[in-house]
Amino acid sequence: MKLDDSRRSDNVEEDGSGGGIRGIHLGLGGTVLVLVVGYFMGINPLTMLGLLNGGQTDVATQSRPVTDQTRDPQIDFVRAVLAETEDVWGAYFHDLGRTYVRPKLHLFRGSVASGCGMASTAVGPFYCPGDQKVYLDLGFFSRLSTEFGAPGDFARAYVIAHEVGHHVQNLLGITDKAAAAERQAGGRPGANKVSVMVELQADCFAGVWAEQADAARRILEPGDLEAGLRAASSVGDDTLQRREQGSVVPDSFTHGTSAQRVKWFRRGFETGKIDDCDTFGAGSSL
Repeated sequence: MKLDDSRRSDNVEEDGSGGGIRGIHLGLGGTVLVLVVGYFMGINPLTMLGLLNGGQTDVATQSRPVTDQTRDPQIDFVRAVLAETEDVWGAYFHDLGRTYVRPKLHLFRGSVASGCGMASTAVGPFYCPGDQKVYLDLGFFSRLSTEFGAPGDFARAYVIAHEVGHHVQNLLGITDKAAAAERQAGGRPGANKVSVMVELQADCFAGVWAEQADAARRILEPGDLEAGLRAASSVGDDTLQRREQGSVVPDSFTHGTSAQRVKWFRRGFETGKIDDCDTFGAGSSL
């Protein structure tokens, strides 16, 4: 990725106290933990932890803004990618006659207390609608390359863009509607289907962001798209289940198959239009 000329976001912050409180939460890479908990127990971790129903805690982790671009190349990268998402989604909301509320991206190590509950690094990146923050342990980028087989700058950018996609859903009211649809689904398999549609739409939004950012500032290089597609494929429910437990249980899917995640990310990238990210289907109330 070519980000040297990109501005750096001032909305990246990090723990000011060296960590938070140990716990669990769900994110893009959280399906690893889901395989242990949700897949075997048939519970959607989004519902368990209150990500979609606005669950709150009274615990907060002290944080400080990150402003030194040179002290850590990974943090500089995160700031550049987040700024690119701010520019793309800021323009989109401006066209809607609305103001894009920029999310904070909170860096932590080991564990953190978020507005959605306590989280450990084991679950990977996640977005909390309760405090409108993306949470990321930079160690996940190493896992993405070594454990998930998805190296490269754009694979890392996809992770950030996917979580920011959940923020866009929250601002558009999709998150609340999806939470209501999960509660009315009549059981865990139905609720899981709603969760899958939410996650696939966030993948599609990530693709839209990539296309729009590249059209405006030519940030992509040869091989970047393929890196993003590998990242999307590597975190498919079927791929993770097969690797972790040797079998696949479709009713327990909460994020979508590898093929579905690639399909929707590619669709967003190829069209560059958020209207083409209707994973819920025609006639849906979402």
